[in-house]
Amino acid sequence: MAEKTILTCALTGSVTPPKKHPGLPITPVEIANSGIEAAHAGAAVVHIHVRDPETGAPSMEPELYKEVVGRIREDGTDVVINLTCGHGARYTPSAPDANDATGTSVVQTPDIRMQHVEENKPEICTLDYGSMNFGDFVIINTPEHLKRMAETAKRIGSKPEIEVFDTGHLRLANKMVADGIIDEPPLFQICLGIPWGLEQTPDHMMFMRDHLPDGAHWASFGIGAGEFPMLAQAALLGGHVRVGMEDNLYLDKGVPAPSNAALVEKGVGVLRALGKEPATAAEAREILGLTKLV
Repeated sequence: MAEKTILTCALTGSVTPPKKHPGLPITPVEIANSGIEAAHAGAAVVHIHVRDPETGAPSMEPELYKEVVGRIREDGTDVVINLTCGHGARYTPSAPDANDATGTSVVQTPDIRMQHVEENKPEICTLDYGSMNFGDFVIINTPEHLKRMAETAKRIGSKPEIEVFDTGHLRLANKMVADGIIDEPPLFQICLGIPWGLEQTPDHMMFMRDHLPDGAHWASFGIGAGEFPMLAQAALLGGHVRVGMEDNLYLDKGVPAPSNAALVEKGVGVLRALGKEPATAAEAREILGLTKLV
């Protein structure tokens, strides 16, 4: 029997400007429909951000999350819901000579950052396990804030997907697993290629994998042209995988992806070419020990 690999589809993210791709899902209806299509194409998990429907800018609005999750659940599509908790941690100062340190920063408390998780009770929620330069801005995730967010996820019953972008992030997460703040077995997402974190190479992926806690579940992804090579690498190393328009807008060199579903279909094809079989949502729940909360 082919080994089952969980494929997550990251639907829209918060960084990619809508002008880069006219098909990037922006409104709650578009995001929900894209998630349903991705599930039918073979994704066991959909990773969800929301955006301002008018501007396409990243949003923390709880009502937008409620609408997206509600539409997916009401459709009856059996897919694991994974909500980001990365919002509310962005520090974007003004120009160095503007004498304004705050600029357009959006930094919020742990309780506000977890409000949509409290309300929607997803099976998985992502925690960015550290602070770093992230392109042209900085993400700020202090240990105390992460502890509070992890405790909230535990109380709700939502499994944290620990997103690690660099080696120090992994050290901090391993400490919180050892301290019992995050239940075992933990679930890690090794994020590669994001400026200015780990490069997307097999060596970096293997280093991170080799320093995970014993028994940990893990996945990894690359961005842009690295999306499918890193998918193959993760699958070959025994990990789970991720695709989606949050990470990459192209199906092939110079060929824009028509949809998230198209990226999922290509990812499924790569897995099967490697002798791997994509897990269903039910199989993903069994592998990760998830419980449907709604």
